[in-house]
Amino acid sequence: MKYVAISEDAVEHLKFPKASLSVAIPVRMDDGTLKIFQGYRVRYDDTRGPTKGGVRYHPNVTLDEVQSMAFWMTFKCAALGLPYGGAKGGIALNPKELSKFELERLSRGYVDAIADFIGPDVDILAPDVYTNAMIMGWMMNQYSIIRRQLSPGVVTGKPLSMGGSLGRETATAMGAFFVIATVMPKLERLPQDTTVAVQGFGNAGGVLAELLFQAGYKVVAVSDSQGAIYSHSGLDIPRIRRSKKLVEGVQAVYCQGSVCSIPDHEVLSNAELLTLGVDLLIPAALENQITSENAAAIQAQYIFEVANGPITSAADEILVARGITVVPDILVNAGGVTVSYFEWVQNRSGLYWTEAEVHQRLQQKMVNETQQIWAIAHEQGISLRTAAYVHALSRLGNAINDKGTRDYYLNS
Repeated sequence: MKYVAISEDAVEHLKFPKASLSVAIPVRMDDGTLKIFQGYRVRYDDTRGPTKGGVRYHPNVTLDEVQSMAFWMTFKCAALGLPYGGAKGGIALNPKELSKFELERLSRGYVDAIADFIGPDVDILAPDVYTNAMIMGWMMNQYSIIRRQLSPGVVTGKPLSMGGSLGRETATAMGAFFVIATVMPKLERLPQDTTVAVQGFGNAGGVLAELLFQAGYKVVAVSDSQGAIYSHSGLDIPRIRRSKKLVEGVQAVYCQGSVCSIPDHEVLSNAELLTLGVDLLIPAALENQITSENAAAIQAQYIFEVANGPITSAADEILVARGITVVPDILVNAGGVTVSYFEWVQNRSGLYWTEAEVHQRLQQKMVNETQQIWAIAHEQGISLRTAAYVHALSRLGNAINDKGTRDYYLNS
């Protein structure tokens, strides 16, 4: 291949998922009716270890989507040097239409259907879109009931009381912050001279915005699904986060009570936030936010992908051609799966770490892998996205080759 030496055996091996499972999940609804939900789980590759990946609840979940995300997780785990392969799962539904009782029955039913397909040494589940710690707790408990033994290592992202890890809730944001803190000095950027816009003010984007604010960056715009707010002089991110918890929307922060008196602010759309004249843009919401239609209007010099796939491949080419530095999701948002790995290790050892220890280990891992990917990009004259995949593919190729290749057998 062009940028990495990889055997034909490895290429052939990575073309196909190891195993795919489609299941029908019967759920007795609160009104007594029976409804069948379609669920999926794909284990793409386990060359480097048991597979790992989230479970999402969303109306658009399909087997093709789950397989694609499992492939992506394979490379993400390899890029971070985690002893995992990639997997993904999901159920096609709108979870907001179900009661909490129905969600519990659905979650336990999903584990009933895939129990022989997963396990602490086979495939480990985690939260994803519209799943959370409570749902992960139900799944872990159901698997333990089936196996007749406590099995906390089958699921990560659990409640702390059930074997979850300190630092897991903020892991994605913390990991992204460590990547930014590593890359920006290389670009000769000082926090106090850098303006930031964050699209997405949820668990990842909101926490990251506050971490950047505390580090001295000028966060001038943030948004959630309701809209965006902008202030040329910078936003008070801790205050906005406190207000959002009360009003459940960043737009309302400037429209209720005394907060309306904050000067120099504007209400924008999410689309307008993306094209602001800021130094650093952080898409932390949904996929496909920057496309070929708006890539030419992006003014930010640097983009860090906290969301999964926020930039389409066509848009990425445009941004690279314009000299915009894009740091890819495969690296930037890998803090979540890294601390999930820490949780799994703690479950297996029975030794649990303090939050400070988790953050220290996360920082070491994120900084080390960022340094290696940066070096590959500059040594080979390629983008950071390409470098991240080169880094991952090299590790995957070595693991596959060490099991024996055509050249090994023919030349022995």
